Amino acid sequence: MRTTRRRFVQGTLATTALSGIPSIGRAQPSRARTIRAVMQGDLRSLDPIWTTANITAYHGAMIYDTLFALDGDQKTQPQMVGKFGVSDDKLTHTFELRDGLKFHDGAPVTADDVVASIRRWAARDGGGQHMMLRVKDISKKDDKTFVIALKEPYGLVADLMAKTATPLLYIMPKKIAETDPNQQITEYTGSGPFIYNKNETQMGQRYVYDRNPNYVSRSEPSSGMAGAKTVKVDRVIYENMPDSQTALQALKAGEIDFFEIPPIDLLDTLEGDPEIKVDVLNKTGNFGIMRINHLYPPFNNVDARKALLYLINQEEFMKASFGNPKYYKKCGSNFACGTPMENDENTAWFKEAPNLAKAKELFQKSGYDGRPVVLLHATNIDFMNNSAQIMAQRLREAGVNAQLATSDWGGVITRRAVKAPPDQGGWNLFITWSGSASVGNAIAWVGHQATGEKGWFGWPTDDVHEKLRDKWAAAANIDEQKAVAREMQKHDWDFVPHVWLGQWQSPVAYRKNLKGVLALPEIVPFWNIEKV
Repeated sequence: MRTTRRRFVQGTLATTALSGIPSIGRAQPSRARTIRAVMQGDLRSLDPIWTTANITAYHGAMIYDTLFALDGDQKTQPQMVGKFGVSDDKLTHTFELRDGLKFHDGAPVTADDVVASIRRWAARDGGGQHMMLRVKDISKKDDKTFVIALKEPYGLVADLMAKTATPLLYIMPKKIAETDPNQQITEYTGSGPFIYNKNETQMGQRYVYDRNPNYVSRSEPSSGMAGAKTVKVDRVIYENMPDSQTALQALKAGEIDFFEIPPIDLLDTLEGDPEIKVDVLNKTGNFGIMRINHLYPPFNNVDARKALLYLINQEEFMKASFGNPKYYKKCGSNFACGTPMENDENTAWFKEAPNLAKAKELFQKSGYDGRPVVLLHATNIDFMNNSAQIMAQRLREAGVNAQLATSDWGGVITRRAVKAPPDQGGWNLFITWSGSASVGNAIAWVGHQATGEKGWFGWPTDDVHEKLRDKWAAAANIDEQKAVAREMQKHDWDFVPHVWLGQWQSPVAYRKNLKGVLALPEIVPFWNIEKV
């Protein structure tokens, strides 16, 4: 486990890490027109529909566009859509694309592309699946117009198209969007503000995005993911630096411009640097989650899942990775704290935990037989690294044969999709996080699904939970939604779909010559930013 106070590595390490960058010749964008950023991890998958990994959603936001988008007030606004309307009976939604939309290869964006993209997204996304249960048909009316015909009124259509919870509804060319949703795409053509430069990219090292000179932006001011996407640099490069101290030194030396997850215990050194700004872009923060595999023992038994609740001391998990209490808090709500749906229903366990004796009793009641419990362990992201080691120790103290399956985060992303038994390449537990703003939405956040193997990794099944999600979606107003959220939480903490590890804000750090950095949850965009 990492200590709470780190020693600086020599600045030369950062230089070494960047020494493999191709020399910048006359045809290359200038350093002054290039942003180099170290993001949360390696970009292992380039398909933002196939995976819910945040880093892949960032990649998607660079090269694709969305039909709708959430503005700075989390309100849904049209993005690729120019005009839209709904019939009097609320069963027919009609959308017209705005003028000038083109893919990076010069082809126009058409309704055919949109229809195929919606269908592929909806096959993977929990919100999309929920919507499609109420969809009669999605069809092209003409090249710029598409129609969603419903079986029953459903007020979340545009909101789900706008959500920033992964996977986002990114629009792809029809031939790419027709790829089997369970297979990853191999072509990366979008219509967004940046073009993915495959030739300059070196997988595992750096990922290169060039300004799309043909992008037609909206005219409204940038606000959240909505409005103008004006690219003010020529190139953005995601540099993969697994060691956070190396990245920190690179930032201080001016070799990179943006560092998404600097070590919180070293923020004071960054805040004291006159050339660096430390800022919280995601104001609602993140919610740490331990996802549980419901398909196999021991956690196909509810008592084993309940045992996990009594093993968790969120303060321990938060302090290990974030140190300073001003950046974290404990939270027992299944809808995150600080969101409209936050509530304290059925949280007696939260006030009691940790209770090792109770956890042991529940594991025994579940019939746990000593078999290995495989906990996926990502070593290159501090929160995941620290939390997995703590969790393994707490499981062992409860008499569980916990085994860490160690890799980088990219390896976890790959293995968590495996549905085979844990001893055949599968898993029992893994640790990740989600944006708190999305967790507060019972439909938009994929982790709220309990639809079995159709759902998100862990594949919980619970009919009562799903009926309550339907009730939440049909609520007439926010007060009705809050009441249903309480019903859901009362049920959920008896069912235990997953376990929360605490909530935190994660500051970013960047060179002060970057101007116009947008503050929004879920996505880190690079439009609107200029280097001065």
